Amino acid sequence: MNRTGNSHAQPGAAHVPTHWYNIAADLPEPIPPHLNPSTGEPVTAAELESLFPEALAAQELGKDRFVLIPEPVRDVYKSWRVTPLLRAARLERALNTRARIYLKFEGASPVGSHKPNSAVAQAYYNQREGVAKLTTETGAGQWGSALAFAGAMFGLDVEVWQVRASYESKPYRRYLMELYGGQVHSSPSSRTATGRAILNSESDTPGSLGMAVSEAVEVALADPRARYALGSVLNHVVLHQTVIGQEAIAQLCQYGEATADVVIGCAGGGSNLAGLSFPFLREVLTADASTRVIAAEPAACPSLTQGEYRYDHGDFSGLTPLMKMHTLGHDFVPDPIHAGGLRYHGMAPALSHVVNLGLVEPVAIAQDAAFHAGVLLARSEGLVAAPESTHALAAAFAYLDSTRREETVVIGLSGHGQLDLPAYLDILSSHSR
Repeated sequence: MNRTGNSHAQPGAAHVPTHWYNIAADLPEPIPPHLNPSTGEPVTAAELESLFPEALAAQELGKDRFVLIPEPVRDVYKSWRVTPLLRAARLERALNTRARIYLKFEGASPVGSHKPNSAVAQAYYNQREGVAKLTTETGAGQWGSALAFAGAMFGLDVEVWQVRASYESKPYRRYLMELYGGQVHSSPSSRTATGRAILNSESDTPGSLGMAVSEAVEVALADPRARYALGSVLNHVVLHQTVIGQEAIAQLCQYGEATADVVIGCAGGGSNLAGLSFPFLREVLTADASTRVIAAEPAACPSLTQGEYRYDHGDFSGLTPLMKMHTLGHDFVPDPIHAGGLRYHGMAPALSHVVNLGLVEPVAIAQDAAFHAGVLLARSEGLVAAPESTHALAAAFAYLDSTRREETVVIGLSGHGQLDLPAYLDILSSHSR
């Protein structure tokens, strides 16, 4: 095992993966199918194609273990992938832990998060099938900026509904989307029937991802030139994110580590954690590995720890198929916490399923604890984590405080927090009074 004490030491880079990994092929029980809300029957690829191109509809329902990454997608990936896996020795010393901590840092992408892993793929497949425009929602703005970036790469118009709480508190995310050519609206908006109905009943609502999804879906369904793109939750999005975990496994080997003892990531819709952890879980399911996976969700939106595991809509208005997932109810409106990317009422069906199988352990993290963890990371390693990622840090610190074992811990940093500094300032100011 490598015992290097150099903070941020990194071995030679692994290669960009050639395939995405589909955990559905290795699970002991199948992921429950999405249902058509009108018939109660499993949705078909043809039904999904009203929202998604044929290739993505097939991936959503597919069972193949590996899916080839198209070369045009890999070509764009190569502008930032392979992302760093950093040995955080200074953080280890700050925590006084015997564990070896590695940070898989997705903030190296052009938009500063893991989101382009799926945005680039979705833009490619839509462009290949003649789609001219994509509509979507965004919470913190990371997915919206990723899709706007991907749209610029493949010549697509992009229209984004950003949750009002984030639209107002994170203007720089909107500026980034507009810089890439995207059109951005505060959600709920007066531009859709869904938005107008919500504003008429609750004009001061902070909005929610469920509301923004409804608006984006409504516009896509009404425009034959357009399709909808989702940044998390769905099986094909989870699939695209598995480049993260595949790289991390190869990079650990280069460090001299056999595998990870513990993998920890934040979970809002679930794609980030699934992308990091599912390749590790493949080794648990097929090679007798014993990696422990911890999902860190916000206490303000605790779908895994307090939600019900049942069928629910993915959006506020009930326009989407029914999905079996951990949910707080599609009409749940969470508090406007800084981690806007974690403010979703449900959880990815694939991730919900592995939680239900006991392969992933969920924990709920309070916002203050999350930001304190982010401050410690910044002051020990110099990295500013996104508010979403600080939940993973806090969960990791709590875990390490409970054990003194010498083990390998991988923490997913889903993005950087350079555009979230006002949130950090709020925390620093509140503790200097």
